[in-house]
Amino acid sequence: MAASTTPQASTEPFWTDAERHLVRYGGEFTREIIERAAGSFVFTADGRKILDFTSGQMSAILGHSHPEIVATVQRQVATLDHLYSGMLSRPVVDLARRLADTLPAPLEKVLLLTTGAESNEAAIRMAKLVTGRHEIVSFARSWHGMTQAAASATYSAGRAGYGPGAPGNFAIPVPNVYRPDFTTADGSLDWQRQLHFAFDLIDAQSTGSLAACLVEPILSSGGVIEPPAGYFAALRDKCRERGMLLILDEAQTGLCRTGSWYAFERDGVVPDILTLSKTLGAGLPLAAVVTSVEIEQEAYERGYLFFTTHVADPLPAAVGNTVLDVLIRDRLDERAQSLGGFLRRGLTDLAGRHAVVGDIRGRGLLAGLELAVDPEAKRSSDELGARITRRCLELGLHMNIVQLPGMGGVFRIAPPLTATEDELSLGLTILDEAIGDACTAP
Repeated sequence: MAASTTPQASTEPFWTDAERHLVRYGGEFTREIIERAAGSFVFTADGRKILDFTSGQMSAILGHSHPEIVATVQRQVATLDHLYSGMLSRPVVDLARRLADTLPAPLEKVLLLTTGAESNEAAIRMAKLVTGRHEIVSFARSWHGMTQAAASATYSAGRAGYGPGAPGNFAIPVPNVYRPDFTTADGSLDWQRQLHFAFDLIDAQSTGSLAACLVEPILSSGGVIEPPAGYFAALRDKCRERGMLLILDEAQTGLCRTGSWYAFERDGVVPDILTLSKTLGAGLPLAAVVTSVEIEQEAYERGYLFFTTHVADPLPAAVGNTVLDVLIRDRLDERAQSLGGFLRRGLTDLAGRHAVVGDIRGRGLLAGLELAVDPEAKRSSDELGARITRRCLELGLHMNIVQLPGMGGVFRIAPPLTATEDELSLGLTILDEAIGDACTAP
């Protein structure tokens, strides 16, 4: 009989291999080996159960290993998994039709891809071709992906050291109510004046080739910042005045997470092009670009090319159809709204017990908690945020904190839409304990 080994001893070869062979692609790896995941939890090699407050990479809106997703993958992979990119299958056409049915006119033409970066790449490429221009405007805290055009429109991280991005990319300030830069007489954010100023600068820098504005309705990686009501209607008008297309990136906010099917519905604004990913595949690689008949026709006539290996693949499309089935049947938009209220009340109670909590924001089941060690000056501490994050993991809660220059540490809280109130309460209890422990640690 073989001698038993401790969990620590048995994981040493794993970490040795990881350190020797893996490229580090964004910060440090979480020092846990994840063996499986189910529902709102992930399970480690040493038997720990960790509540997942990030839905994987903000994607698993139906929780992990949802039985209907599992059944769809098993069925579809056994019958039709991958095709030549010019061939079509029923899951692809069905998903395109059904996605269009969830959206307002004129959004009805769909391109199915894999990741958010790829969908933004395809949208930018379409906008440039259709307008005959090349300049792209985005928020200064944006995250749109790591491929060339998407990365060039990303300002929250990853710009230094890679040489020039795509020419003609401009940033505009984020309308941050908690940290206003343009203010009214009472000190609140004057977003109208900020927006006018932003486009005065854009006009001064543009060479007359403004193609599109690519923005997120809620900036998630930018610190869960939601522009005030009215902002996007005014932004749309700025685009119309200049002949620009408005592209909305709903990678994290689309498909019920914010309490409505799409976050842009709050503002009564319909984008010229919509990009989806993350939530559409509920954890599997599936993304979409959705636009109007007119824009698609113009792109087609000009020879639009986005012929990739996994465009219109049947396997992920079948998963997308199952995601829509569950969202509609279980009315997860209403569930996200209700659970979002429950989560917001819990976070507000927590803020009342910890002075270090500076702000609570977000919508539905996408919430942000900003730390401020000096609430009056709104000054935060990277070290405190890291301590709280580590303590949460020790106590059985996986959290993600965004650290951005000039801002505090912001926890992004995005549990699955299938989470229960008991699971949300557990997460809030652990977070409460972790903040208390971190703030009293020597």
